[in-house]
Amino acid sequence: MLTINNLRANVGDTEILKGLSLNINAGEIHAIMGPNGAGKSTLAYTLGGRPNYEVTDGEAHFVNKDGDYDNLLDMDPHERAAAGIFLGFQYPVEIPGISNLQFLREGLNAQRKVRGEDALSGAEFIKLAKEKAGLLKMDMEMLKRAVNVGFSGGEKKRNEMVQMGIIDPKLAILDETDSGLDIDALRIVGDGINSIMRKPDKAVLLITHYQRLLDLVKPDFVHVLANGKIVKTGGAELALELEEHGYEAVAA
Repeated sequence: MLTINNLRANVGDTEILKGLSLNINAGEIHAIMGPNGAGKSTLAYTLGGRPNYEVTDGEAHFVNKDGDYDNLLDMDPHERAAAGIFLGFQYPVEIPGISNLQFLREGLNAQRKVRGEDALSGAEFIKLAKEKAGLLKMDMEMLKRAVNVGFSGGEKKRNEMVQMGIIDPKLAILDETDSGLDIDALRIVGDGINSIMRKPDKAVLLITHYQRLLDLVKPDFVHVLANGKIVKTGGAELALELEEHGYEAVAA
């Protein structure tokens, strides 16, 4: 689904990704762990097309609807989203004056238009929103409020998972989705990820510091990212080793 080869990227004058390679197939969940400053968030933002993240070398290709691969790095951010990539932020932003429902309906229908699909009617969209909000135990009244305004940290993350359910991406890149969640919110978010994305035609790239999310969303592969490269790959047991011994001992 996603193939990354020797990816190098700068933020300003500083090289952060230094030859990173990674393959993600449909039906797989990959977790990336690593110390602060290793390049985890830079990888997420680079794949999402965030401005000021400059790719200097390497390739990233993403499968299209015909089963062929397109050059992801040649695509604008909205084109990557329409192609099926969802980027979840460590700190979801607030958008005053725009309701969640308005924001999500416009975003979903914009993607459907690019894919040559008909826009959802108001009634069709509300039905879909209720279904996905229910998965995350979110009251529909919250979806009528401005995007993330006045939401707690846990509510913002749950709201982002509702967004993911409505958009229905092929690949979800989730940057520290577990950050700031209490035990109950973590379980709700973990169950939401499983319900929405654990399917044969979808894939997930989870970026996290901690094992606790991986107890709920069990990865097929765990990668250690250090100094801009993936330095070790293993199964779910690798996350337990990292939790017990730390990054330096396991990646050595």
